[in-house]
Amino acid sequence: MDDLHHISQEEFERIEAYLNGSLSEEDLSSFEVQLKNEEGFASKVEDIKTVLIGIETQSLKAQLDRFHDEAINNSTNASNSETKVRSLNLRRIAVAAALIIAAGSFWFLTGNSNERLYAKYYSPDPGLPTTMGDTDNYEFYEAMVSYKQGNYKDALKTWKDQLNTKTKNDTLNYFVGSALLASKQEKEALSYLLEVTKQDHSTFKNEALYYLGLAYLKSDNKEKAIEYLKKSNATQAKDLLNKLD
Repeated sequence: MDDLHHISQEEFERIEAYLNGSLSEEDLSSFEVQLKNEEGFASKVEDIKTVLIGIETQSLKAQLDRFHDEAINNSTNASNSETKVRSLNLRRIAVAAALIIAAGSFWFLTGNSNERLYAKYYSPDPGLPTTMGDTDNYEFYEAMVSYKQGNYKDALKTWKDQLNTKTKNDTLNYFVGSALLASKQEKEALSYLLEVTKQDHSTFKNEALYYLGLAYLKSDNKEKAIEYLKKSNATQAKDLLNKLD
């Protein structure tokens, strides 16, 4: 969380737009490349995610809402109101960051410790490139576009239909599980991710093990979470295990 001091306003707003699903398709593609290739960038995203979650909880949210209302209602000086509204994001960042540093914990998050760890370590799989060069897989990649835009329901409908005839397909099982996780259906995601982990030669096995551990963690099954996280080679899996041990 110390890296929060080194995040510019522009970078913060870009990450916030990504987390809110409001980036354009072009910007989203660029962001996902950076997320995959730039060392330390994923940690910045997680830090901002934690800040935003904190902002939306308990008294901080109420205080910011009151500030926002006062800015809007101050119609006697329109320019001042606009200035206050524009400065809201900076106030929000400063207050949230100060709380994080002062508290030294995630006290402002709701839920138990497993849920807090899940919120810190989970971020949706970025998905596959959607060039749609292979016309035989057009429906799959069309669903991938929906997935990357946050339309998980539409993506799930297509992929589940395809799974009816390709029940063991590791790619379909992995992304159905990923879409279910992203749409907060952790328990439903388990069986699909488990299917991927059974296939030794699957490209997605390592990621499936990590997300499976997270899914069990969110389902409050710490023992199973540890079991699968230990099987994953993901750097974040090892870090999370240290928190769980």
